[in-house]
Amino acid sequence: MIALHFPPFARAQEPQLGPVSKLPIPRYVSLKSDRVNLREGPSKEHPTLWIYQRAGLPVEITAEFETWRKIRDSEGTEGWVLHSLLSGRRTALVAPWKKEPQLLMASNHSTPVAKLGPGVIGNLRGCDGKWCRIAGKEFDGYIQQENLWGVYPGEKVE
Repeated sequence: MIALHFPPFARAQEPQLGPVSKLPIPRYVSLKSDRVNLREGPSKEHPTLWIYQRAGLPVEITAEFETWRKIRDSEGTEGWVLHSLLSGRRTALVAPWKKEPQLLMASNHSTPVAKLGPGVIGNLRGCDGKWCRIAGKEFDGYIQQENLWGVYPGEKVE
């Protein structure tokens, strides 16, 4: 289980809890499947707006309704998905808004170990509010938190 620690500015007010899950809203999760329909509204009768084909993609839950979760992706696209297609596993996208690769550092934060291109997905292993450890099939190291989408500024993840 991942413990969430919110930055001081977020603690000034009580976090809003989802009416169904009783978990914080907004919060980041990831897609569980390689095929996830994003719908216009919270039912299968609503038209499909988009089909995600990337398991592990981080998304932000912004609302809940029964078994449905309203999500937003890194490009700002919003819609509804079934909660069973989402995972609490935290992942992050490497700077999808930048064109150049970002440096992945060793634990001392001063020795580069790899360059990760925009849009690379990594499993979030932890964040201290400034640096996050992310890992994938062929990489494991630290990246500046500001260069990730899927974790809030200043958020601490254990």
